[in-house]
Amino acid sequence: MEIAQKVSGFLTRFFRKYELGRDEDIFSLGFVNSLFATQLIMFLEKEFDITVEPEDMDLNNFRTINAIVEFVERKKVAINN
Repeated sequence: MEIAQKVSGFLTRFFRKYELGRDEDIFSLGFVNSLFATQLIMFLEKEFDITVEPEDMDLNNFRTINAIVEFVERKKVAINN
């Protein structure tokens, strides 16, 4: 399963009544709180076998599904190099 599908599936559990587009900013929509942010980071680390470092904690890495996909892809490339 591709990264975007896995991320979308995770987000859908939290936004059940809203069809989230791949470029929609989840922060500006008001869906994110600190608990959700922690759950998202934990999901990404476990699902994609990456480590989210303190320097990765830029909101721009997590604003949209596409941004999350790009972030995960960058982390996976860094692991493999």
